[in-house]
Amino acid sequence: MNKDIGKKIKTLRQSKSMTLKILSEKSGLSIGFLSQLERGLTSVAIDCLNNIASVLDVDLTYFFARQKNNDSLIMKSYEQEVSQIVNSKVVYYHLSQNLEDKVMLPKLVTVLPYEGNEEIVTEYSHEGEEFIYVLEGILTLYVNNREYILYPEDCVHFNSSLNHNWINNSNKNVKMLVVNTPNFLKKDNLN
Repeated sequence: MNKDIGKKIKTLRQSKSMTLKILSEKSGLSIGFLSQLERGLTSVAIDCLNNIASVLDVDLTYFFARQKNNDSLIMKSYEQEVSQIVNSKVVYYHLSQNLEDKVMLPKLVTVLPYEGNEEIVTEYSHEGEEFIYVLEGILTLYVNNREYILYPEDCVHFNSSLNHNWINNSNKNVKMLVVNTPNFLKKDNLN
């Protein structure tokens, strides 16, 4: 794994025409350490890797992503990877390979319990449609300033132009299947 991470760091650094010296100055890590890291001769702590990710303008998960078999129609459960973590409370996993050429964006979403008194939930809207199927836990969903409570096996399908958001007000994780259109990762949507 150290060699894979080191190779990714070196490739990113060189693609940005950045020297080891510049990466060292911006990350606060020594040139010698970074050189050894890029050659796979040493391991790196997550906080140091996070500093490097920040300097190289990538998400920390970039360094842990495995090469996918793009010829496969099937995604095995062990191939699912974290695609995004939002506010340390919501974890997204993409549930399909070759998302660049698909219309729908299927995700497995885990929402951790909210720890606090009362949180103001800011609703937002976007283009397309949204489908949510609750697998476990109790989800509080807001659509157009209206609150809905969804239990396991409950689902909802709505136009994403409606203001919406969700929160987990329980003391257990909420796990749900979410499918969005349009797929913002689709090649023609990236431009």
